[in-house]
Amino acid sequence: MKFNVNQQDLQQALNYCQGVIEKRSTLPILSNILLDASNSKLTITATDLDLIFIHQLNNVEILEEGKTTTTSSIMYDIIRKLTSGKKINLSLTDVSKLQVESEKSIFNLNCISATEFPLTDENFNQNEFIIKSKQLLKLLNKCKFSVSNDETRHYLSGIYFHQTEVEDKNYLTAVATDSHRMSISKIRLDEKIEFDPIILPKKTIFQLCSLLDSYDGDVKVSNLKSKIKFELNNSILISKLIDGKFPNYIQVIPKNNQKKLEIDLKLFLNSVDRVASVSLDKKDGVKFNLSNDTLNLSVNNTNSGDGKETLNVKFDHDLEISFNSRYLIDVASQLDGDRVEIFFNDMGSPALIKDPGDFDSIYVVMPMKG
Repeated sequence: MKFNVNQQDLQQALNYCQGVIEKRSTLPILSNILLDASNSKLTITATDLDLIFIHQLNNVEILEEGKTTTTSSIMYDIIRKLTSGKKINLSLTDVSKLQVESEKSIFNLNCISATEFPLTDENFNQNEFIIKSKQLLKLLNKCKFSVSNDETRHYLSGIYFHQTEVEDKNYLTAVATDSHRMSISKIRLDEKIEFDPIILPKKTIFQLCSLLDSYDGDVKVSNLKSKIKFELNNSILISKLIDGKFPNYIQVIPKNNQKKLEIDLKLFLNSVDRVASVSLDKKDGVKFNLSNDTLNLSVNNTNSGDGKETLNVKFDHDLEISFNSRYLIDVASQLDGDRVEIFFNDMGSPALIKDPGDFDSIYVVMPMKG
């Protein structure tokens, strides 16, 4: 095996692989990436057995076809320290040594035979649909911060994707909750699709976001009972799904929150962030004291002190309620418009947050006790 490749192209591909490979793997082969130079392209594969990432580089000069595997983290570390944009020559000098050469640097990396690399190729072609990358990224970004970290309720540690229908219009809807807060976002589909409801794991979500961040185009999605496949231009991500039943989230959406608070989004975000600074662990509630177009925000921490701020808002009721500041900041950071609308019922009921700039996303946040 012998080929030449551009430093930046290889660095970007290896960077994506870092997100897939587990740092502390018990199987040495899982710390490795598979390099396959054939048919005038280089295919790089990384897996942790639950997630498979395949990336293709076409701008490669292949002098001799072949394949091998080498340690992902070491190779990535070397490649990113080489001069940006330069040509890198890679060659298999013997069965277990990969030579990496660029300008005046030469490295010889240990290899494990490609035959040991675990690969499963499954036929995904029955249920597939196309979605724009920016739309899929929107769904992931609007929901990912609400995904639960609680290992005991594994069915909440991902985003629930399913097809919904409202007034004869079809949507792909995403929902995530950790039982203290919930995000729901949907995008309009051109037509009804063949798509079974799935729960996408957290690791896959973040890997997909990093791919979609730098990609603008179509994504082909196909799912097969326990797995899902995302195909981008030069990348494929195949993931196992979370096995479990997502709770009925519709019944958690508040139905009778009539008290509407309207406020400038930037003002709100900055104020909550400022008053929360007094709380070291951000666990202290931000207290809302609302009365006639005035919002008094306050945080009181017995160890570090207290902070207060007053904002002019649109609100014509009296209400006292407390929230976890982190939850409010997470939601507000994802809103698109200039304003935020928060609907309340009473101090013990969840608040409904809406974005006037995006009617297809809503958020529910539980108040804090006391």
